Amino acid sequence: MAVCEKHQELYKELDSYIDQVKDKPGILIGVLHKAQELFGWLPEEVQEHIAEKLNLPISEVYGVVTFYNHFSTKPKGKNEIKVCLGTACYVKGADRVMERMLEELGVQLEEVTSDGLFSVHAVRCLGACSMAPVVLVGEKDFYGKVTPDMVNKIISAYRRGGLHE
Repeated sequence: MAVCEKHQELYKELDSYIDQVKDKPGILIGVLHKAQELFGWLPEEVQEHIAEKLNLPISEVYGVVTFYNHFSTKPKGKNEIKVCLGTACYVKGADRVMERMLEELGVQLEEVTSDGLFSVHAVRCLGACSMAPVVLVGEKDFYGKVTPDMVNKIISAYRRGGLHE
């Protein structure tokens, strides 16, 4: 399926969702969640589409998108890698883990790899200080006591499509 056709299908699915909920009060956040689920992020044109479909000013849609951390205005990789840079992780070398992660993937912070598989994000705390430094891949794959030398093994597992080993 061509990219244009794929986007048309995503817009069609989003429109169908909006049609189901548009008469309910306060549905903007739900529609934004659905759009991000479909597109992976909320580019300006998707926000404009939502504003038009819900008969809202674009400023209102943009205001909600930029207020909540959950919403992203930048593309993310299929595997989001979150490196904790909170105090406990930082003092145990999370900065070196982050450096190696970016180096291995050949990206800057928040960028997506050319194959679309990865993006690296700094976070302040993942709530696993006893395992510092901590890396989270996706929503549930925690790696504790990560060293720079472990980075390649973590990335390789996801390149093969598997979870951590």
